[in-house]
Amino acid sequence: MAGPTTAQRGAGQRAEAPARPPHIGPEGRRIGRRTLLILIAVAVALLTAGGIWLFYGSSWLRAEQVRITGIEVLTEAEVDDAAAVPIGAPLISIDTDAIANRLRQKLPRIDSVDVVRSWPHGIGLKVTERKPVLLVERGAKFIEVDADGVRFATVDKAPAGVPLLELTPDQSASLRRFGSDRLVREAVRVACELPGSVAKDTRVVRVTSFDAISLELTRGRTVNWGSSDEGPMKARVLTALMKAAPKAGHFDVSAPIAPAVSDS
Repeated sequence: MAGPTTAQRGAGQRAEAPARPPHIGPEGRRIGRRTLLILIAVAVALLTAGGIWLFYGSSWLRAEQVRITGIEVLTEAEVDDAAAVPIGAPLISIDTDAIANRLRQKLPRIDSVDVVRSWPHGIGLKVTERKPVLLVERGAKFIEVDADGVRFATVDKAPAGVPLLELTPDQSASLRRFGSDRLVREAVRVACELPGSVAKDTRVVRVTSFDAISLELTRGRTVNWGSSDEGPMKARVLTALMKAAPKAGHFDVSAPIAPAVSDS
């Protein structure tokens, strides 16, 4: 029996080929894209609404505690009261800059403060306090002066190791020219540049004029420092003089290239 002819085989193969998908015209493609865009917009709106509710409406991300670090003289209660963190408010809505400003205004002892959100329930306050480098005696109290010359606190008891500042220019030309605040800053500059071994023995920094600053040390020793200029060089010279003449009572480094030592 004869097999199928070539024509019959070709017709069978054409009959078995899969049907092509219906053609989608430009209008159909536009409708598909529009539907996709609508779905995307709805998803974005739902996510946005959910995020707003999560951060502002839910009870999950609200301020419940305040963590304070870096304090030495100040107490946690003082810092907490001055910060006035709105406990219970949404964490994201809390104005951290406003908290920092309140702390600096109400507590001058604070030099700087970093206010951060600590998710999910906290506010962190990292405090840096001012350090006194000089004290101004005022009656029975002491005013603390920091390295910038800022008088930031009044205390009943003098902190250990901080020298007194005696400003005694009277009505000198130096006082009229520079003013007491400038003279205080010059004294602070000297105090900050003293070598460690001298700083711990310094009891008084006395300012008579802009270029007449002297020190009173332990064991009745004195130092004529002169102006605040060339402070690092004067510190090195003074250290060398004290090693060379440990029993001397007076040291003069006002002209560091020609220093002097005497018994008194």
